[in-house]
Amino acid sequence: MAEKRDYYEVLGLQKGASKDDIKKAYKKKAREYHPDLHPDDPTCEDKMKEVNEAYEVLSDADKKARYDQFGHAGVDPSYGGGAGGFTGGMGGFTDMGDIFENIFGGFGFNGGSSSRTNANAPRRGSDIQSSVSISFMEACEGVRKEININRMSTCDACKGTGSENSSATEVCPDCNGRGTVRTTQNTLFGAIQSNKTCPRCGGKGKIIKNPCQKCRGNGRLRVQKTVSVDIPAGIDDRQTIRLGGQGDCGTNGGANGDLLLNVSVKSHTIFKRDGFDIHCDIPVTYMEAVLGAEITVPTIDGDVKYTISEGTQTGTVFRLKGKGVKKLNRSERGNQYVTIYVEVPKNLTKRQKDLLREFEASLTDKNYAKRQSFFDKLKKRFEK
Repeated sequence: MAEKRDYYEVLGLQKGASKDDIKKAYKKKAREYHPDLHPDDPTCEDKMKEVNEAYEVLSDADKKARYDQFGHAGVDPSYGGGAGGFTGGMGGFTDMGDIFENIFGGFGFNGGSSSRTNANAPRRGSDIQSSVSISFMEACEGVRKEININRMSTCDACKGTGSENSSATEVCPDCNGRGTVRTTQNTLFGAIQSNKTCPRCGGKGKIIKNPCQKCRGNGRLRVQKTVSVDIPAGIDDRQTIRLGGQGDCGTNGGANGDLLLNVSVKSHTIFKRDGFDIHCDIPVTYMEAVLGAEITVPTIDGDVKYTISEGTQTGTVFRLKGKGVKKLNRSERGNQYVTIYVEVPKNLTKRQKDLLREFEASLTDKNYAKRQSFFDKLKKRFEK
């Protein structure tokens, strides 16, 4: 087996060249060696294959990394590496037309054509977008919504033919039904031919003698339709639901596009959501925090009872397992996290203030563990 040249050498590059440098070098070599540009040089075909092989490896980040580490053995099984070998010899393109479409922006050379689109081939319809706003609870529980959308639909008068009489069409004489016409331009690289949309038939490949009055020959109409959408439990704000086949209709028998429904979820007065978990804040009285109490906690399933212990502090968080939002397309649910805030009483009467002072006087340092710890640390700091 003939020894392969270094891929960097083939493209005229140094090892470590950037992605842009590799692309520029490939284009330069393609112009230099392509057989269509040098029909009298029989060596160009082999050189072009070598260039394409080098580009196919160096333009792929994974293959380039293996080549940099192991050389040809890292990308070509015939060298014993077996690590995802070379796949085509044409730089990832299916034929010469693809190469020049990539390099020269859609031109063919010496009779070649970069456009192989059949004007009458089935074409998929475009995707369309719409939006829907739902409440916080609807997002948690799931809901069915009726959505009004505007989309392109096959004309019911002409059945999509665009003609008043389906037989009253003929092949366009300018493009012979291709939908494109070819123009030739002489350049530095030779005769460059490009395909352009046929101006006579507008790219349809056929002439409609008597256009449909309803759709004016387009074969499609924009109509309004109401779609029923099942929004699943667990959907979150700014997520998108794809509804297959609810977009614009296709042409020439092509499939419909899809509807992309953007979901907006309104905020809640009590609950806040973080992924599939729910957070809420619960105020308790001074006495409840001191003595402990059974409190009522709201959840998306309804109220539940929870007992807080004696001496509960502001900022204490407890978890209600499985009381969060249902995970999309799964049976599991998130959790609910409740944060306790002790509400300090205000607008006290003189009698209430006197009772509090009497109560405070009865307390000792052991009743305020955090306060005592703080001042002990402060005292030690100043002693140092």
